[in-house]
Amino acid sequence: MRYAVGIMSGTSLDGIDVALVKIDQESYKLVDFQSYSFEPEMKDKISRSLRKETSDVELICSLNFELAYLFGEAVLKICEHNKMASGDLAFVASHGQTVYHHPKNENGLVSSTLQIGESSIISEMTKTTVVSDFRPRDMAVGGQGAPIVPFSEYVMYRSQTSQRILQNIGGISNATIIPKNGSLKTITAFDCGPGNMIIDELCRHFYNEEYDRDGQYGSLGSVNEALLTEFMSHPFIAKPAPKTTGREEFGKQYVDEMLAKYPNVSANDFIKTATLFTAKAISSAVMPYLELPTELIVGGGGSYNPVLIQLLKEELPEVKVMIQEDIGLSSDAKEAVAMVVLGDRTMNKLPSNVPSATGASRDVILGKITYY
Repeated sequence: MRYAVGIMSGTSLDGIDVALVKIDQESYKLVDFQSYSFEPEMKDKISRSLRKETSDVELICSLNFELAYLFGEAVLKICEHNKMASGDLAFVASHGQTVYHHPKNENGLVSSTLQIGESSIISEMTKTTVVSDFRPRDMAVGGQGAPIVPFSEYVMYRSQTSQRILQNIGGISNATIIPKNGSLKTITAFDCGPGNMIIDELCRHFYNEEYDRDGQYGSLGSVNEALLTEFMSHPFIAKPAPKTTGREEFGKQYVDEMLAKYPNVSANDFIKTATLFTAKAISSAVMPYLELPTELIVGGGGSYNPVLIQLLKEELPEVKVMIQEDIGLSSDAKEAVAMVVLGDRTMNKLPSNVPSATGASRDVILGKITYY
C-alpha cells in the first residue's frame, strides 16, 4: 500500500486541486481533497499568459517556476493536514497549467502543447519523485494529447450493467464513453466544447464574479434563440471525434466577439443561453454513441450548477444523468485523482494513453519522471 498526491490546475483557473490517494495494487481510494484558490495577482498573471495580446516569453518563463512553488506548497499543505511527511509519498503527479494547446498542424504551427509548473521545484520542495508533463508523449505518436483522463476513468468506472459516459465539465467539457462490459480498446473519448468557460467569462463581464454560483443568474434568464444558433454554428461543434479544444477557441476573445455582436441581450439571458449551449454541445456530441441503458456521470465544477444539470437531463431524456456524488465520489477531486492513476502507470513503466480517444498510433507511457 502506497500514498501519492495528484495536482490539477485546469482551464477554469479556479486554483490548485490536490488529491491524496491511497494505492493498493490497481485500486485507488481518495483519502483527502483540498482546493487552494489562486491569489488575484497570480490569476491575472496566468490569464495574461494565455492571451496572445498580453503574453510574452518572460512572463511564461517566470510562471513556470512561480506555479511550481505553489504546486509544491499545496502538496506540503495536504500532507500536513493528514499528518504525514511529503517525503513518504510514492510520488506526486502534476498535470501543470496549460498555457497553449494546438492539437493539429495548421496555421503554420506544428501540433504541440505546453503545460508549465517546473517539476524540479516540486520535487525539491516535497522531497519525493514527481511525474509530470503527461500530454506530449501521446502527441509524439500522432495523438491530440487530449482528453487525458480516459484511462483512469476506465479503471475506476467501468460497469457490467450499463454504458457509462464520464462527463467532465470544467472550463471545457469532455466525455469518456465506456461501453457495457467494454475493454480499454472500445473506449471513445473527446472534448464536447465549452464547459464553464463561456459562462464564467460572462459572469466576470457582467457581475465581476468568477462563476455562476448555483446557477443563480442562469435561472433568472431566458434563452435567446438567435444567440443560441450562433453558438451552435461554431465549427468545433460539427467536428467528428477524436477532437480537442480549449481557451483558444472558447475563451475571452470568443466571448468578447459574441458580446459585441449581441449588445442588446441582457446579462442573465446571455448566461442562460451560454448554459444551454454547454448542454447542447454535450448532448450533440454524445448522442451518436448512446447505447441504452446509459448512465451519464457528471464531474467537475459544472456538476454544481443545477441549471446546467437540469438542461442536460432535458437534452438527454433517455439517459440517467447523475453527478459524481450520486455514486459516492467527489466531482471536484476527479481529475486530481486521475493524475495519480496516470502517474502510477508511468512509475510502473506501463502505458496510459487511449489511442481510440486521442487518435494516437499506439499505446505509450505518458509523462516525465523527476526523481528526488
